[in-house]
Amino acid sequence: MTISSMTGFARADGSTDGLSWIWESRSVNGRGLDVRLRLPPGYEALEIPARDAVAKRFARGSISLSLSIEKQQTNGAIRLNEQVLADVIKAADRVSTLSGATKPDAAQLLMIKGVLETSDQATEDAAARASREKTILQSLEVALDKLGEARRAEGARLGGVIHDQISQIEQLAATVRASPSRAPEAVMTRLKDAIARLVDTTAALDDQRLHQEAVLIATRADVEEELQRLSAHVAAARDILAERGSVGRKLDFLAQEFNREANTLCSKANAVDITRLGLQLKTVIDQFREQVQNVE
Repeated sequence: MTISSMTGFARADGSTDGLSWIWESRSVNGRGLDVRLRLPPGYEALEIPARDAVAKRFARGSISLSLSIEKQQTNGAIRLNEQVLADVIKAADRVSTLSGATKPDAAQLLMIKGVLETSDQATEDAAARASREKTILQSLEVALDKLGEARRAEGARLGGVIHDQISQIEQLAATVRASPSRAPEAVMTRLKDAIARLVDTTAALDDQRLHQEAVLIATRADVEEELQRLSAHVAAARDILAERGSVGRKLDFLAQEFNREANTLCSKANAVDITRLGLQLKTVIDQFREQVQNVE
């Protein structure tokens, strides 16, 4: 079986030029593909390529990605970014004018991000930043590959559970098919009893109406059509499990079809053992449907 679960976790880290980072990825069930991304300030440019990297690998699931970055201590000289400081002072003056708030003092201004920077920050050019971002994105590729491996490993376990449930559905349907209650003699006995009750409780029932009612009772007693469709759905489920790619929606559709046949079988059952088997079928089908919600 090659199915993948939508549940998994993975991480990858890296470092370069005094910078270290960690990517963490978590995946849970989702109707489609939903990507939630958390990036530190200054790394917004990574959002689009990060989302593209996820979409390239996964079709379904709610996936959360977070990037944590830590800058190592540097011996570079500290310099004042006068342009940033001027912009901050201008904004502070405007806030003070509008609200009457006290203007920040020099110490408070120096604590604002970007006002003070080290010499390596000041001299970093666009090419160096692009190179660093490329390296960080390569770590994301590693994290997503690991997430894919985790989802496939969980999918292998999940596939075994689903395969067992399909076998249970097949076995229960076979037990219904072989039930002594479906023997012609047993069906005829129940049919005669039903017709007798109908005649006893109906004051005036002509022959044509009696014939129609007898046909209806006989038709409702026959669950062969439901058993054939259950067998077809079992075969389809096994074929789907052998496919590659995203098969969760197909399995979910089959779960609905299984449930429809089981409901019809229970409503038509006129023998205690078939009713009991029908209820067991519904229980296994509910478990099957719950499990396929986790399949990509």
